[in-house]
Amino acid sequence: MVVAGRRKSIAFFITLGACLILVAILLYVGWVILNWRSGILLALGILLLALIIAGVVVNTIFLVREIRRNEQHDAFINAVTHELKTPVAAIRLYLETLQTRDVDETRRKEFYRVMLDESGRLLATIEQVLRTGRAGAAGRKLHVERINLGAVVQECLARAQMLLGIPPESLEYHPGPSVSIMGDADEVRAAVSNLIENAVKYSGAEPKVIVETAQVDDKYVSLRVRDLGIGIPKTELKHIFKRFYRAPGSLTTRVKGIGLGLYIVRSVAKRHGGRAWAESEGPGQGSTFVLQLPIAK
Repeated sequence: MVVAGRRKSIAFFITLGACLILVAILLYVGWVILNWRSGILLALGILLLALIIAGVVVNTIFLVREIRRNEQHDAFINAVTHELKTPVAAIRLYLETLQTRDVDETRRKEFYRVMLDESGRLLATIEQVLRTGRAGAAGRKLHVERINLGAVVQECLARAQMLLGIPPESLEYHPGPSVSIMGDADEVRAAVSNLIENAVKYSGAEPKVIVETAQVDDKYVSLRVRDLGIGIPKTELKHIFKRFYRAPGSLTTRVKGIGLGLYIVRSVAKRHGGRAWAESEGPGQGSTFVLQLPIAK
């Protein structure tokens, strides 16, 4: 309901701006017809009309951007609230059960396992929010060191398998030549983990993710993460790396997330002198995400 109301507000202000421009043009044309002999007034009128139209257009653009930004912030707050509240509620429920009831050792160990999983999920959400703040901080220095990208990829694959509870055959790795990059190990690890975990989450009930590394023109190393999942409409490929943005559709909204993972990936790529992009033939055709970083000299 809130989104529909804001869309109506956007449509209203765009219509209002167009009507104001039309009225200004009609008044000006009428004024020119009545005062066509006054050359100086005609020039001033043209200038005034241009300024009015430019002002209305700029005002409308900024208004629409602000409304969309507020929508993104609201969606982010709702997603973060859900991602924080759900694990806290689960942990509290199991703790209350352990406190008020006699539980056998097998169930007790299962409760502990679930609570650890939920606390890990809670910590991951908090880390992602904090990392986003650091990525947007101007002037923050990188802790640069030599990094073996292949070792980082293998570490992130093992972490994804453990956290997401998927079988080893769901993750397929094709390493290229062993190359090193210069960068911040924590940031590179976060970007690689986000790409792999994102591919698994959007692959459906039986994920199949293929990870490849390759050298490009002796200057860059590329990491390609390909899934066989729901795919991405081509109109959304440029938007999915924006902060707080989640592609519309019933399939994507079922996947838990706060719209920061891909934003972090692109931020890390830019800070390291590389780039990141997505490829997809459309819904149902799977997706490929590429992270390209410069090779250490």
